[in-house]
Amino acid sequence: MTVPARYGLGSIKVTSIAGGKVDMFAQLTGSGYSVSGCSGGGGVSSAGEGGVGFSCREGPAATINNAISLKGVDILEAAAVLRIKPAG
Repeated sequence: MTVPARYGLGSIKVTSIAGGKVDMFAQLTGSGYSVSGCSGGGGVSSAGEGGVGFSCREGPAATINNAISLKGVDILEAAAVLRIKPAG
């Protein structure tokens, strides 16, 4: 998924869908990175090469870089519905 540059991320790529969670990777285009939320379960880790990997389960949205909201709406065995919109 391509997101606008103002969010500080390059394209977000889904790397796996399993166990009720979606794993994703994104290149960082800004100078920093922050994530809050994903209280439905999830985490974040540095993926090297100026990128970040993160995972989320269904539930409340995560806020990335205080600019983008990403929510796992429906996660099945091999498919997921994600809602991405400006935060706020």
